[in-house]
Amino acid sequence: MVGEVNFRLALPLDHIVQCAALFDFGRQNVVEEDLAQAVVALFDQLAAQEMDYLLVGGLALLRYISGRNTEDVDLIIAASDLERLEGLVVESREPHFVRGRFHGLGVDGLLTTNRLFAHVKRYCADRLTFRGRTIPCVTVEGLILLKLYALPSLYRQAQFNKVALYETDVTMLLQAHSVEMEPIFKTLQAHLSTADIEALREIHREIAEKFETRRRRFTDRS
Repeated sequence: MVGEVNFRLALPLDHIVQCAALFDFGRQNVVEEDLAQAVVALFDQLAAQEMDYLLVGGLALLRYISGRNTEDVDLIIAASDLERLEGLVVESREPHFVRGRFHGLGVDGLLTTNRLFAHVKRYCADRLTFRGRTIPCVTVEGLILLKLYALPSLYRQAQFNKVALYETDVTMLLQAHSVEMEPIFKTLQAHLSTADIEALREIHREIAEKFETRRRRFTDRS
């Protein structure tokens, strides 16, 4: 599942983050040009320090679908690598997550101490080209794995805004790309309970039914 393509986003990564910050009215003091520069500087720094990472999250999602926005950069990375990233100021830590700032840019580290994150980094990696630099980027299958893996916890925490967002992301990915779901569910079986897997299968069935409903909605109308 590892390959290399010269993929061109509808907007460059730095411009995507810049626009997201500009229209976030809760952030009064953001300077959008600074954030755009920070995106470039972050990937330059990762390359300079020869960091082993994988781009995931909203920026990676925009490789495969349009209409998504993000203010942060999400990386799957080893904790030891993230800790030595020059310029990163850590704001919070959890067992498998680190939240920080790099010159004002939000950076979320999904740590490889989590077995599912480590699996995605190893087996669901591709490449994209950004400003002449090759960046490791998650595949469609890897994104779906990460979104589905997060859903049971989000439901239990009643974070329904995120639930809706993640389910929409999965729906859009499945609409735009042909994906074999059984290998994804098989991988998740090693990380989630049987009950959680069945609930995720039900979500997938609901998504498939929505596809069919939308396809037929105006087919027979004159």
